[in-house]
Amino acid sequence: MPASRYFLEVPAGSEMVARAELQRLGAKRLAEFPGGFRLVQDADLAKALRARMVAAAYLSMTFPVPRPKALLGDANFRALVTAVKGIAARGEYGGLRLSAAGADSPTMTRLAAALAAAVGLPWRQDDGELLVRLRPDPATTGWEVLVRLTPRPSSTRAWRVCNRPGGLNAAVAAVMNELAGVDARDTYLNLMCGSGTLLIERALRAPARRLVGFDIDPDAVRCAETNAAAASVVKRCELTVGDLTDPRFVERLGAAGRFDVMTADAPWGDAVGAHAANRALYPKLFAAAAALGAPDSRFCLLSHELRLLRSVVGDQPWWQVERESQVAHGGHHPLVLVMSRVQE
Repeated sequence: MPASRYFLEVPAGSEMVARAELQRLGAKRLAEFPGGFRLVQDADLAKALRARMVAAAYLSMTFPVPRPKALLGDANFRALVTAVKGIAARGEYGGLRLSAAGADSPTMTRLAAALAAAVGLPWRQDDGELLVRLRPDPATTGWEVLVRLTPRPSSTRAWRVCNRPGGLNAAVAAVMNELAGVDARDTYLNLMCGSGTLLIERALRAPARRLVGFDIDPDAVRCAETNAAAASVVKRCELTVGDLTDPRFVERLGAAGRFDVMTADAPWGDAVGAHAANRALYPKLFAAAAALGAPDSRFCLLSHELRLLRSVVGDQPWWQVERESQVAHGGHHPLVLVMSRVQE
């Protein structure tokens, strides 16, 4: 019989900070595996599901077989079907899909079709909500089957009712906020807030003296307000239209007091922005953060403009890098910089 447990997927590159959150919530015994953690005690699952940095949670089954074809064998297949049916009974699913290396191979397509038929769902390889993943087991010579516990990933928040191109993954936003530091006495600013992911995740994480976000695009600010209302934090958040390259706006915003913590998901020149424009924008972003930050402020910035970001960091006098890491985000591995204000 296969060995069963639970697997928690976190953004690759965030394992250390994600472990700290899980342990803070009471999930003490964790085994780290590629892409996340296995729970040593299944009783910790309810605690772990409260973690904001968990991108998805799965039932994990390890089959001691040398090849995926063996999963079609009678005993293995019956065990797999029983497990998948148990997950399917917990929610509303319109279809099943299989994610695996070589998912279009004859063995994988046969397995996916047979499993969908046995569970009583259509096989919808493009958009099936019941996700079954298959990979070599990281700890044995067998194969691991992962069945996601929810129709949507945990990182797809219920409050996200308005989407914008290039929106930040909420689990990555939670990681950034934790790296920047969380204190109820902080004043917090999200520059270029877009649909509000960083700001809303910070509001949901803990109290703060002030929570502010701005964006140059009025439609983005309206989108952030809609999401903040869905998250029931709109009354705690100040959202405004503003251009960080406009010294008059920066001066007005800072007049009510400088900020202890600032975050930004800068344009990458991919879904949002353009590479040529970013060369002019990034130095101004650092300057605006310096003008708005308190003397001992922290600034957490994410971008996939790796060369540009490193070049600008090296040329500007206001911020020193305390920590850097790359995290998985939508097929990219953007850089996260945690910086502190250089003392004048």
